Amino acid sequence: MTDDLLFEIDNKIATITLNRPEARNAFSDGMLEAWAKALRECQRDPNVNVVVLTGRGKAFCGGGDISEMGWKTDNPANEVKTYLKTRVYPVAEAVQALEKPLIVAVNGAATGAGMDMCLLGDIRFAAESARFAETYVKVGLVPGDGGGFLLPRVVGLSKALELLWTGDFIDAPEALRLGIVSNVFPDAKLMEETYAFAERLARGPTLAISLIKRTIYQSLSTDFTGALELVSSHMGLLAGTRDHAEAVSAFMEKRDPVFEGR
Repeated sequence: MTDDLLFEIDNKIATITLNRPEARNAFSDGMLEAWAKALRECQRDPNVNVVVLTGRGKAFCGGGDISEMGWKTDNPANEVKTYLKTRVYPVAEAVQALEKPLIVAVNGAATGAGMDMCLLGDIRFAAESARFAETYVKVGLVPGDGGGFLLPRVVGLSKALELLWTGDFIDAPEALRLGIVSNVFPDAKLMEETYAFAERLARGPTLAISLIKRTIYQSLSTDFTGALELVSSHMGLLAGTRDHAEAVSAFMEKRDPVFEGR
């Protein structure tokens, strides 16, 4: 693990913290490698039920480090493609493979690839001081880490093109209005509120939560009949779990259920 990224697990919640505050948490090679590795560990580890991603300092993530973007060969097209596929995309691929909730706590500015990484989260909470911008156009580039795929699915086609073509910043209340984030909290309360929500999920029926996530994402690429077929299989699987039996018993006994995650 590198100092550019902090990773810890406590009480079933894993926290990944981008840790280059002096560079607005812009990517370094070490950060990207450790980020993907941490996500893969979260997927494998049965002691992790929920993952929280945030940044240290005044920014969430500034995306690629502009100071390191002077391509060093006569074939920048090949170099850029290789860099994205071998360094940046493994993070996005590890997120896509993560079957557990990923909550992004946006503590400050999320720009360029930093906003793309933010959009990869299942749920996004923002501090009041957070700002968002797809700034690629300002450096003559296209959204390089999934923004062109993710943003229109969140805000709609026209608004996504407006944000991508202008590179304009939006503040946290506007991000809330557009659905980019689901809650905005005072800066000092962001992590407290994020962990309160994460703890609620961590105490829940983990398999059901995982299959709800899978149901939602797979429904985006299938028809209604296919979605119903999929969920019938999930329902059959969950009906035989200890968590379902416990929930039924708790309901009959008028008490709160205690889930085992099975």
